[in-house]
Amino acid sequence: MTSNVIYVTMLVKGVDGMEKSTTLNLRVNPIIKQQAEDVLKQLGVPMATAVDMFLRQITLTGGIPFDVSLPKAPSAMNADDMTAEQLHAELLAGYENMRQGNTQDASAAFSKFRESHK
Repeated sequence: MTSNVIYVTMLVKGVDGMEKSTTLNLRVNPIIKQQAEDVLKQLGVPMATAVDMFLRQITLTGGIPFDVSLPKAPSAMNADDMTAEQLHAELLAGYENMRQGNTQDASAAFSKFRESHK
């Protein structure tokens, strides 16, 4: 079983200019940790090096080095942009599709959704 804690020892410069090491203990989702480890292994990058790279990029860019935002849902699927009548019509259409057996496995549906919203 994979641990959900990442221990990272990093080299840092002390006030005297000498390099010293510090250890970070991070609690993470074990599934995400394993997925990240699998990718990093293929890249030949140890987890500690990846975390160090991330922290260096924060320092260099002055923030998180990638966009942090929610994925944009198409307006056709965004209930906030629909009138009550449009929402009701979409719900009825979905219900009718379900009654007719036009369904698919949830994992397949999410996979298809992710592909179409990259």
